[in-house]
Amino acid sequence: MANWIRKLMEKKPFRLVSVALANKLARIAWVVLTRKEAYRPHELAVR
Repeated sequence: MANWIRKLMEKKPFRLVSVALANKLARIAWVVLTRKEAYRPHELAVR
């Protein structure tokens, strides 16, 4: 995820990047909670 943030920071203002990151983390949290599974970043990215 750090690479994604770095690339975004090169193009976009900090506030937009912080909102995008919050959105991404909220979506990850939603999937983890609704599926009642452990967080597995590589498997979630593939789906």
